[in-house]
Amino acid sequence: MLRLTSDDARMGAASVAARLLGLGLGAGDRIALAPDQEPDMLRAQEQQRALIVTMWGALSIGVIPVMVNPDLTQRERDYILSDSGPGLILDTTDDLSALTEPVSERPPLPVFPLGRPMHYSSGTTGQPKGVWSGVLTEDLAAGLWGTEISMWGCTEADVSLVHGPLSHSGPLRFALYTLLAGGDVLLPGWFDARLHAAAIAEHRPTTAFVVPSHMQRLLELPEGLAPSPYRMLVHAGASCPAVIKQAIHDWAGAEHVWEFYGSTEGQFTTMPGTEWAERPGSVGRARADREIRIIDGVIWCAAPDYGYFEYWGEPVKTSAAWQFFDDRRWFTVGDLGRLDDQGYLYIDGRREDLIISGGMNVYPAEIEAEILAFDGVTDVAVFGVDDEQWGQRVCAAIVGDVDHDRLKQWLRQDIAGYKRPKEIYAVNELPRTASGKVQRLRVAALLGLE
Repeated sequence: MLRLTSDDARMGAASVAARLLGLGLGAGDRIALAPDQEPDMLRAQEQQRALIVTMWGALSIGVIPVMVNPDLTQRERDYILSDSGPGLILDTTDDLSALTEPVSERPPLPVFPLGRPMHYSSGTTGQPKGVWSGVLTEDLAAGLWGTEISMWGCTEADVSLVHGPLSHSGPLRFALYTLLAGGDVLLPGWFDARLHAAAIAEHRPTTAFVVPSHMQRLLELPEGLAPSPYRMLVHAGASCPAVIKQAIHDWAGAEHVWEFYGSTEGQFTTMPGTEWAERPGSVGRARADREIRIIDGVIWCAAPDYGYFEYWGEPVKTSAAWQFFDDRRWFTVGDLGRLDDQGYLYIDGRREDLIISGGMNVYPAEIEAEILAFDGVTDVAVFGVDDEQWGQRVCAAIVGDVDHDRLKQWLRQDIAGYKRPKEIYAVNELPRTASGKVQRLRVAALLGLE
């Protein structure tokens, strides 16, 4: 497994900065990091190294990397490349690695990268949207990166094990937090449960960012896992079934497990594992540099200046995402939720996932939370299917050894009739994005219901 040290990454980043400047690229320009996934593990590890180092070097001179998911179809990829208008496209591992090779004269790097990469949202409501934060001053960059490093307690003693693809913001950000703090990053090439289990036992990483499906696969290994080495195990990206959450706590210790709620656009809350049992279903309270407000059921977040973003080339969507309340700028991504009297946030659903059945609004996340509480259910997706009578009928796909009739009877206790699934389908697994989010809009098609 490749181990990237902070010193090696910093030297490589300075070389990247020098080469990009030599190509005439500067602050505000974009470069696309768009290599295909390498089938060879060692090559995949080198690709991960080059992606991180190139991102750091580019951002150090205000050149914004556009991260392109290798799982995209050619049409989806072409759209992002056309929309973002990069001045340079790096679409092979060799191209990325060559950019990181040492040069004789390297510019000094700022303490923190002058921005963050541009990622494209999933596009469930239309074409994908690029989340653009622009070029930051050094003071704002210190706020962006320094706040995160401080919040997660990253130090030069940390060793972080990468689980997810670096084309996604979570794995990429947590790797860079560690390197900026002076720590090391372990690069496996791709996620493999047995490979990661071996790395946990041999290298004893201190931090990791995961999605629940990573931990589920690790905890289901028949040979088991070595004792947890983690001082901090952070998960996000998808709802975590209670049975998996408890298993993670049993293995790593609740005091070492954290959850956060966020999106490509920005971060909202954090939740320490020690508070989870007292407030099941909550995603925690607003981060120290944020404030949460619910307006007409929609979650809004006040963010500092370094948290501002735009949708690339989409001024109308940008205007809709940001509003001024009490002379402060707040943003929303359309999620629906509620706050309890102590400020803990509960997610009720995403607006684009709204099901309208018989004229009544049904939010999938609410129903999924109830189904996940039923013994034997390990994963669930609630979705709508077009129906001549109801407009849409509510359906559920579940993973787990469950008697469907008993589940339906149990749901009658606490769920109104219009919210209860009309049909329940058993599946072996649910379609997810590379970052671990259930793709509800794909479930009906996979079941042949469209």
